[in-house]
Amino acid sequence: MIDPDLLMLAYRSGIFPMADNRDDPEVFWVEPRLRAILPLDGFHLSHSLARTLRRGRFTVTCNTAFSAVMDACAAPRPPQAGDEADDDGSRSWISHRIQASYENLHRLGGAHSIECWQDAPDGRDKQLVGGLYGVGFDRVFCGESMFSRVPDASKVALAWLVAALHRGGAVLLDCQFMTEHLASLGAVEMPQRRYVELLQAAQSAPASASGAASGSGAGVADGTGDVLTLPDAFGLLLEEAASAGLAPSPGKFIAQALTQTS
Repeated sequence: MIDPDLLMLAYRSGIFPMADNRDDPEVFWVEPRLRAILPLDGFHLSHSLARTLRRGRFTVTCNTAFSAVMDACAAPRPPQAGDEADDDGSRSWISHRIQASYENLHRLGGAHSIECWQDAPDGRDKQLVGGLYGVGFDRVFCGESMFSRVPDASKVALAWLVAALHRGGAVLLDCQFMTEHLASLGAVEMPQRRYVELLQAAQSAPASASGAASGSGAGVADGTGDVLTLPDAFGLLLEEAASAGLAPSPGKFIAQALTQTS
């Protein structure tokens, strides 16, 4: 297991661990030449995603099934176009050691997950169909991985994440590597040096100054300049949805919030 203090120091310095496969006992530390971030005021809420949120197709929770989300993110994926001939899709950079390290960090309050659920076919229970997890500190959230078993589940999880971070006073959402999927949702790419500048500003400057530096314009949750953890900010969104009379369908509140901030 990676020492949690070392793991947090790495994130605060702009690097993160990966492994070659699920059973690899070793980790290597990654500092990408180019870094992807998702500006919190630049999230692309498409008409179809807004409609999905409003319809409440998913029940969304925070920190309810962290280990299950990691299991799903680490699961073998179907072979993709462009894979090497010997790549059967079973490789994962989330090794058992890495998963145990993040689960420990989660218990310590430093790693969080957002889950999307749907009714099971028998209608008696809900099943996990999408989600994401990452590391949060100060005004920063470093997204690690996401998964989706049905269309739009990971997009809905990301929409809730953006809304909660914005409401909680965060200013930097790190996506690590750019993908077409992330680009379609508003992610932008920058040199690692620029990312580290934003990272340092988000750790040291007041929310207003950090927001100006990153271009996120993130609001402050409680009006005092204090940032909220992701679970607290998520809970605040649910409370505000209830106050607005939208407790049965909080996705409508999230769609409204993202429309106002993006």
